[in-house]
Amino acid sequence: MLYLDYCATTPPRSEVIAAVTECMNSYYGNPSSLYRLGVEAEKLLIRAREVVSAALSANPKEILFTSGGTESNNMAVKGAAMAFRSRGNHLITTAIEHPSVYEAFRQLEQEGFRVTYLPVDATGAVRVEDLAAALTKETTLVSIMAVNNETGRIQPVEEAGRLLKQYPRIVFHVDGVQAFGKLPVAPAKWNADLVSFSAHKFRGPKGVGMLYKRQGLQLYPLLAGGGQEQGLRSGTENVPLIVGMAKAARLAVEGLAGRTAHMYRLRETLVRRLAAMDGVVVHGSPRMEEMAPHVVQFSCLGYRPETLVHSLEEKEIYISTRSACSSGDSRPSRVLLAMGLPEAEAAAGLRISFSENETIEDMERAADELERVLRKLAPSPGQANAYDASFSDEKLLGGSK
Repeated sequence: MLYLDYCATTPPRSEVIAAVTECMNSYYGNPSSLYRLGVEAEKLLIRAREVVSAALSANPKEILFTSGGTESNNMAVKGAAMAFRSRGNHLITTAIEHPSVYEAFRQLEQEGFRVTYLPVDATGAVRVEDLAAALTKETTLVSIMAVNNETGRIQPVEEAGRLLKQYPRIVFHVDGVQAFGKLPVAPAKWNADLVSFSAHKFRGPKGVGMLYKRQGLQLYPLLAGGGQEQGLRSGTENVPLIVGMAKAARLAVEGLAGRTAHMYRLRETLVRRLAAMDGVVVHGSPRMEEMAPHVVQFSCLGYRPETLVHSLEEKEIYISTRSACSSGDSRPSRVLLAMGLPEAEAAAGLRISFSENETIEDMERAADELERVLRKLAPSPGQANAYDASFSDEKLLGGSK
């Protein structure tokens, strides 16, 4: 089996599974309880916070535990917007954000907020000059992802942070879900006030994440209750999953430079093979340093992406269409459309994502099998044209053929 969908989720490390299992068996007390079992659980919670804060070069008091990236993003975006509504009603994000950010802003628009969605260039990158031009006296929040989850394009969050440092009344949120464990991540270096993370994206367990919150920053709590997590995320803490996440976070940053360099070599091999195939277009920047090391997105023109996914699945090679959160959506990718791609190309997107455990031979095998599938399924020119037209028909009519 060749699993190449690490952007969707990652297999948990054996050390993480062992830590979660031990914690569930032996440290099941409620960390708010006063007796020994509760105190032991609380100590694990404190230690986990120290471990993940060290991985981010942050203070333990700046770490909030959540149920994953979606909750972290919603807590950051909605919590900051509501907390500082008295300052202003204008928010800024980008046209290429993950749905958990993009849809949160859409909800805030329904609450009366005015939102600017920054465009991107042809490589999928936000321009800092566009951000500067969009700022107003009413702006209270800017949210920009570190790495796009579909294309792997690295966003200029450090440059954006330098700009926003001149505006201390504006909160800066970064979705760091696809960056952690692949690239160096330090919220302070980005001048970020809030940064979101999800454990299952760096070989931790599903159902747990974290939010870096700069010390002293106020947020409006989305959950009311017992006041856990500094009163911002009420509910009994999931100690076993939090411990597993801490273990995964520590392992994710150990030897990061070497693992990142290896993944870039894998990416270079795969991009070279894909670029040599007829009708295959690789998306993003041609400059390797502008792309995350673990993901390649491309379109095979004239082919249905789900057909290619299932054809490769028969060879036990697992890739995806778009992001896992949108893989069942037949409409063209919002991200690729924002990059200026034609609808047919934007609807044909495929994504391969991998880890440091894969090899050059794995990338060659994936490319070889894709080439065989493309030859086997190659449509005639007439078939390709009919297929391209179907994208527009489905989009306009809202149905399928």
